[in-house]
Amino acid sequence: MTLNLGDAAPDFSLPDSEGNVVRLADLKGKRVVLYFYPRDNTPGCTKEACGFRDAYDDYQGKDLVVLGVSTDDAKSHVKFATKYELPFPLLTDEDAQVASAYGSYGLKKFMGKEFMGISRSTFIIGPDGAIEKIYRKVKPEPHAAEVLEDIAALLP
Repeated sequence: MTLNLGDAAPDFSLPDSEGNVVRLADLKGKRVVLYFYPRDNTPGCTKEACGFRDAYDDYQGKDLVVLGVSTDDAKSHVKFATKYELPFPLLTDEDAQVASAYGSYGLKKFMGKEFMGISRSTFIIGPDGAIEKIYRKVKPEPHAAEVLEDIAALLP
């Protein structure tokens, strides 16, 4: 299933690195930036996470919720978040069900090998639960700033 702008965002319940369950349904009324990334502590994922970290005050100033999702376990997320002082939750999707529901999990190729994994992608979910913007094939470094610019156009 391919998601399109205006579609209802697939609901989810995922644990964060401290075992708290984050439910999309509980965030209704807020705008959510949901970003999927392949692995904790890899160069591109670190650049992307640090971009969101560095712009986090701007995100909070616009009353935005930032959530990062990967298939890494909670222990890995704790190390990653602590090492880079990430102020937003990293959610654990170990079986990739949520990533799959968002079309962000599938066959990848790297150095001549094929494997299943998360594709770097981001979704802006509006206060009504509808998808307002979709980013596929994200470039890690400028991404957080790009999302902020696009959100400015969505706000009244």
